[in-house]
Amino acid sequence: MEPAVERECVQRRTQPINCDFQFVVDDRSGLEPNAFQTVDSTGRPIIGFTLSLIGEARNADELAFVIGHEASHHILGHINRKTSAATVGAVILGGLASAYGGDDNVIRTAQDFGAQFGARYYSKEWELEADYLGAIIALNAGFDPEHGAQFFARIPDPGDKILGTHPSRAARMSQVARAVADHRAGRVR
Repeated sequence: MEPAVERECVQRRTQPINCDFQFVVDDRSGLEPNAFQTVDSTGRPIIGFTLSLIGEARNADELAFVIGHEASHHILGHINRKTSAATVGAVILGGLASAYGGDDNVIRTAQDFGAQFGARYYSKEWELEADYLGAIIALNAGFDPEHGAQFFARIPDPGDKILGTHPSRAARMSQVARAVADHRAGRVR
């Protein structure tokens, strides 16, 4: 998947970002199945997995879809967007606390809450964006993302919680099916 992910990143990036992905496995015991995307201090994108996620995957399509999904967060600039949304939330709530006469402690608490709320505000939308592009990346690499998205059927459904970070299982699987249909119909490359 690495060459396919890097090729997709170069072709799809809308800003000058590093597309030399590094893949890491957190092999500490007792961790929940999880995958994540981050960048190192030089801006190199990192896709990480817990060993338990790899163990839970039932086929290569599932791993390919997860890799495509996590890579999509980087390609779509979600970390920078999340940081910006957190900053806006902190400024707004901190400003309101200050305007209403809050002391330094109240203002800091408001800023912290605002940052948390801001960072979560778009997270469901970003997860669905990453599911869509991740499905396309998996398809372009020769994998079946609908088969890969069956991974969602085995993990707890986050439902549709107001401050939740992930959309419902049904919404995510529907997004993957839409991406596949769009790709097959020639609506996306």
